[in-house]
Amino acid sequence: MRYLLFLLLLPTACTNAQTTIEKTETTKKEKMKIEVWSDVVCPFCYIGKRNYEAALAKFAAAGEVEIIWRSYQLDPDAKPDAGKKMNSYQNLAERKGISYAESVAMHNGVIEMGKAAGLTYNFENTIACNTFAAHCLLQKAKELGLGDAAKERLFAAYFVEGQDIGDAATLEKLGQNLGLTAAEAKDALTNPIYAERVADDIRAAEQLQISGVPFFVFDNKYAISGAQPVATFSQTLEKSHKEWSAKQTKTAK
Repeated sequence: MRYLLFLLLLPTACTNAQTTIEKTETTKKEKMKIEVWSDVVCPFCYIGKRNYEAALAKFAAAGEVEIIWRSYQLDPDAKPDAGKKMNSYQNLAERKGISYAESVAMHNGVIEMGKAAGLTYNFENTIACNTFAAHCLLQKAKELGLGDAAKERLFAAYFVEGQDIGDAATLEKLGQNLGLTAAEAKDALTNPIYAERVADDIRAAEQLQISGVPFFVFDNKYAISGAQPVATFSQTLEKSHKEWSAKQTKTAK
């Protein structure tokens, strides 16, 4: 499968040195598929989501588009820290070997980007964690038609509310906030099928050689990497949908 990289600007993407995928599902006949690899602790992913949504709100054929959130981990080796909870500033400072003040300064640009997209980042309240379990909840929510709502809820819980989205009890409550039953929320975190789906998405990212997120793939053809401007999403939506629509018409004939 060949992909055209429409834009690749990694300064507006969260990156991970470890990268890997499987065949993606075929496009549903009635809607054009947009797949997005991202992590729920990636600030650029939240901005990318907002910019994409702004473009979609202005897109005449928005009802013919389906977004599918794929799992990706920026730090798959992150482990619970024996009660030591670090916020984003502390976590980056420790990982990069820099001071807390330097870490704050590095985050300031992201905060301004977030404001421009209508987001408020409370990095001082975030709780660094391993996101695998959160992705399991996302996979369960997708199964129930709540994938986009789950992605939004997890972003808000982490960046705005300062909740520990690596904690099982917290995730179960967030699942119930979305409308899952207590049993469904627990199943998301204990049923191995959802862990397998997370792993499948990560392998798919490796095969696509994705090294930064968010990474949007439009109709298995065009890609946008990073939290690009609304105009970039609008242009790619128009182009990919026009080609997809022509393909549907030809098939029907």
